Amino acid sequence: MNRKRLDDLSGLSMLDLFRVEAENQTAILTAGLLELERGPVVPRQLEALMRAAHSLKGAARIVNLTVPVRLAHAMEDCFVLAQQGRISLGQNHFDVLLRGVDLLTQISKCSDADINQWETDYAREIVGFLNTLAALASAPPPPEPRSQPLNQASTVALPTSQPAPAAYATLLRRQDAPDRVVRVSAENLSLLVSLAGESLVESRWLHPFATSMQRLSRHQAEIVQALDSFRHSFREQGLPEPIQSQLNTVSEKLKRCRGLLTDGLEQLDLFDRRATALSQRLNQAVLQTRMRPFADGVRRFPRMVRDLARILGKQVRLEVVGEHTQVDRDILEKLESPLAHLLRNAVDHGCEPPDERRRAGKPAEGMLRLEARHRAGMLLITVVDDGRGVDPSLLREVIVRKKLTTPHVAEQMSELELLDFLFLPGFTMKDTVTEISGRGVGLDVVQNVVKSVRGVVRVVSQPGRGMRFQLQLPLTLSMIRTLLVEVAGEAYAIPLPQIVRTVQLPREKIEVLEGRHHFKFDDQQVGLVTAHQVFDCGDPQPPGNHLSIVVVGERVNRYGLVVDRFLGERELVVQPLDPRLGKVKDISAAALMEDGAPVLIVDVEDMIRSIEKLVARGQLTGVNTGGIPETTRKRVLAVDDSLTVRELERKLLTSRGYLADVAVDGMDGWNAVRAGHYDLVITDVDMPRLDGIELAMLIKRDPVLKTLPVMIVSYKDREEDRLRGLEAGADYYLAKGSFHDETLLQAVADLIGEPET
Repeated sequence: MNRKRLDDLSGLSMLDLFRVEAENQTAILTAGLLELERGPVVPRQLEALMRAAHSLKGAARIVNLTVPVRLAHAMEDCFVLAQQGRISLGQNHFDVLLRGVDLLTQISKCSDADINQWETDYAREIVGFLNTLAALASAPPPPEPRSQPLNQASTVALPTSQPAPAAYATLLRRQDAPDRVVRVSAENLSLLVSLAGESLVESRWLHPFATSMQRLSRHQAEIVQALDSFRHSFREQGLPEPIQSQLNTVSEKLKRCRGLLTDGLEQLDLFDRRATALSQRLNQAVLQTRMRPFADGVRRFPRMVRDLARILGKQVRLEVVGEHTQVDRDILEKLESPLAHLLRNAVDHGCEPPDERRRAGKPAEGMLRLEARHRAGMLLITVVDDGRGVDPSLLREVIVRKKLTTPHVAEQMSELELLDFLFLPGFTMKDTVTEISGRGVGLDVVQNVVKSVRGVVRVVSQPGRGMRFQLQLPLTLSMIRTLLVEVAGEAYAIPLPQIVRTVQLPREKIEVLEGRHHFKFDDQQVGLVTAHQVFDCGDPQPPGNHLSIVVVGERVNRYGLVVDRFLGERELVVQPLDPRLGKVKDISAAALMEDGAPVLIVDVEDMIRSIEKLVARGQLTGVNTGGIPETTRKRVLAVDDSLTVRELERKLLTSRGYLADVAVDGMDGWNAVRAGHYDLVITDVDMPRLDGIELAMLIKRDPVLKTLPVMIVSYKDREEDRLRGLEAGADYYLAKGSFHDETLLQAVADLIGEPET
């Protein structure tokens, strides 16, 4: 028997109750209309839609809202006529009925003071909806065609019986037998989560205490054994009776104490197991209150995809998989905008028009799949389309055309490296800007939001077959899976999703190049940096035969963080830092260990920025490797305020065999050349704080640095820049038109020679 709804909504006004009812019933109406539009009509669907409209009409009448009553009543009449076979629902009906759902949704979201004004502002649209629906309801049903293509937007027939689609049946079950609901404020819920986490930590204190009591029991046993040995050693010589009596008394008391301690330890061990299990259940139950089904955050997406496809003249269907997958409510709220961007991009960029799909041997209707599932303690959300995908050659052409790299470097990039350009701010493959897309902000928003919740985005393209975006996220923001590491005697927690790899690196695998230590990882030279310098916590200890390294960062900015040792994987309850502390450098939050000791959770993104600042300023110290021989190679500093240009120049130089450092602007470049040793400086002209010509002038005026060669690269190719650069003392000027990989490398070789091996 289905349970009746019993919501604890006593604190709500009547209008608030209407809003709750409207939210549920409009969701039923939207899902049902979309299912009817895609497939044949079944009586059960029409019955559910009629009941939803009727319930909404009754709720509006109770709170004296005339307009929702009229709207819902008109929709109810339409469904009744369809049930009676007097009309056949076609595309025009669905368009109008969905417009009515929109009006009901809008009015349900109005505040008490704004409802009358809303009714006045939308009076013409309301009358237009009622008149249009009445005209459609009075029109005679068109004759049924002999054959009808799949997904045709004409009238659909009414079969006698057919089970409701799975997604629609889910909504019906949710309405008929919902769970009991209790309204709890977000602040109280967060407090409960924090207290449950503290309870779990406190319960774990019992185990080490029981272990220490067991050691005490063993010490008592040793004392009893020593006393018995003492008595036996004097048995032949004999002891005075008073002493013998006292020894017997002490021995008996020790044995009784040991027995009491043993019994107490058994009870303590039982209590420890029960308390730990209870705290774990309490913590899991409280955390479960933060979880919501994935369907709660994606209800509007099928309608959004349907409307967008209609605007673009396409046929696209959204399939949602894993609707009941539990997601942290904070994460679910943050995901709404990124998922909307991905779905809009898939409809606009990915899915082809029907004619193009037929020519490619595909069904006329494109398919989008939005899936949520748990795997290995993580939440995986996947957006897949069966559209055209991204052509790597076309992507290379766009990247080169936007002057983000040279043709030669673009040809050497892997497909994964090319796809990373899609996430750059302002990057788009469309030539025109529309209301839907073309400004290049969608994927940038996706990546930023996913990173803000300690997640990562991965993308795979199959040209002609589709595109796949996978978001790997933590299950909850209250708990976090981390790797504990020790740095200068202190424990630090690094979130597992942001760790590329952990490595135990032999000393002989480390290369020292001009004071900078590197090691080979995935065919890439990864720079080493000590956690002691990043966290400013003392000097690192001399290593043994291996270095413990945590590899972090993206493919472009990847570093190996050297720690003292790994302490293992832990799941921690996140404790926010006191807001009065502000933003703590390189730290995001804190947690408590099993023994109550605090541990800091590392902000990996902030830590990478700190490392890049150390590199740019030339302040990065080497790793204590116990005397690894250094290799002499020429070192070049690339100064540019564009991240893309900096990294492309660095890749180009390192691929030829030079050592390459980067600086983010002229001032950082000036600090770097004074703090380190370089054989050449390559600088852009237009930069903040200090431009390239001023940097060249400072270098040439410095008595120590004046012999340092300076190459100016101008992307605007202005004659006045050329003259100013040469007057400032620049040794080489490379214009935009001649800036190709071989030209740049040849200019570098002319100035400082070929790299030494």
